[in-house]
Amino acid sequence: MRFPFAFSAKIARHIISNKLRGVRRFALVLQLEPLHTCNLSCTGCGRIREYSTSLKDIMTLEDCLKSAAECDAPMVSICGGEPTIYPQLEELVDGLQKQGRIIYICTNGVFMRKKMREHLARTYTARSESKLTELLAKGLLTEQEADEIRKGRNDGRPGIAPSPWLYWSLHLDGLERTHDLIVERGGVFRECIAAIKMGNALGYKVATNTTVYRETDMKEIGHLFDFLSNLGVDGLTISPGYDYDSAKQDMIKRGKARPEDFFLTRALTRQKFADIVDWGNRYPLFGTPAYLEFLAGRRDLRCTAWAIPTRNIRGWKAPCYLMTDAHYTSYQEMLEKVDWDKYGVFNGEVRDARCENCMTHCGHEPTASLGIDIKPGDMWKAIKYNFGPRPAAVADASHVNAFNGASAVSGRQSGMKPAPDPQPMVSARR
Repeated sequence: MRFPFAFSAKIARHIISNKLRGVRRFALVLQLEPLHTCNLSCTGCGRIREYSTSLKDIMTLEDCLKSAAECDAPMVSICGGEPTIYPQLEELVDGLQKQGRIIYICTNGVFMRKKMREHLARTYTARSESKLTELLAKGLLTEQEADEIRKGRNDGRPGIAPSPWLYWSLHLDGLERTHDLIVERGGVFRECIAAIKMGNALGYKVATNTTVYRETDMKEIGHLFDFLSNLGVDGLTISPGYDYDSAKQDMIKRGKARPEDFFLTRALTRQKFADIVDWGNRYPLFGTPAYLEFLAGRRDLRCTAWAIPTRNIRGWKAPCYLMTDAHYTSYQEMLEKVDWDKYGVFNGEVRDARCENCMTHCGHEPTASLGIDIKPGDMWKAIKYNFGPRPAAVADASHVNAFNGASAVSGRQSGMKPAPDPQPMVSARR
């Protein structure tokens, strides 16, 4: 199976229950942003600019847990900002687990190993030595870090322990050179790969999320997915990057690139993702067959942004994760006051000019799952995709030059471009 059965069953029960009760709009995934502080300044991210006056503010733990209960989404994606900076992340994860949520911690990976080391310290016993020996042998711990773990961490806080209901989701937009250019710091790609390996060794579920831009070489993304599949990641998420307002304004202000040279149009998205349906059969892509067909230009889907709402320090952000027209005090108020028919693109009709190039998963992924815009055969495709055999891991990734040269720490300010990939196209190799 592509997803754990209990995982899929939980979401299915939530959909069926709301449908039987006649609820027209309800949440599937809560994008919870407890803070907007970040330790990176990624090209293409507009969060720091949009919330520049409140970067030091955080949501209280009580507000975070209340928001999850309020919209009752079966899945919560803890994002931001960088969630590992949130001072009560452990308590937040613990509280969401007690509510019965599926949890994604969407991280840039810089502090992921630190959080895992803290868990090892909180649970350290003599029986932990074999695991420390393994991590030391793999170069995932230093002797100093192992000694700190052995001292224990008796602070009374819960740790972030491995769980079938918890995923670490790391941001990876390419191989080393490309990714470090986009996140504008050298060494981040290597740290992410070390975090994936450590997560695997400790029994965590680890996934990745990748955004595709105009300059993205899809051949390189194919190699990235070969590499990640070979590492044994539990899932991959991929979505196109488009020029939403805050990201576009941030790029113009910083003068590092022109938005029209960086973000995708709708036509370019379809070109980039032309083979994505085949990729869904080859890699453990999270999502639905309908969304993959939408990316490839084989069908249309309307936007259902209300199904993946965003809650942050200012309230419930509307109309979607990437566009901000207002913040509301409650999820229900947002559902009732937003004119959802004003947004999105469907059957060629651009309802809001800002939506023209958007094909992101946070707006369109839930559509087919909710029974909207479905076609004959969609149900069977979804069952086969989710409950059929999981795509086999790539057995040999020796053709991938993953560590292809660290970028300058200054990232795009250096003026460097991603190195051309000399390898043959992935599709030609299979």
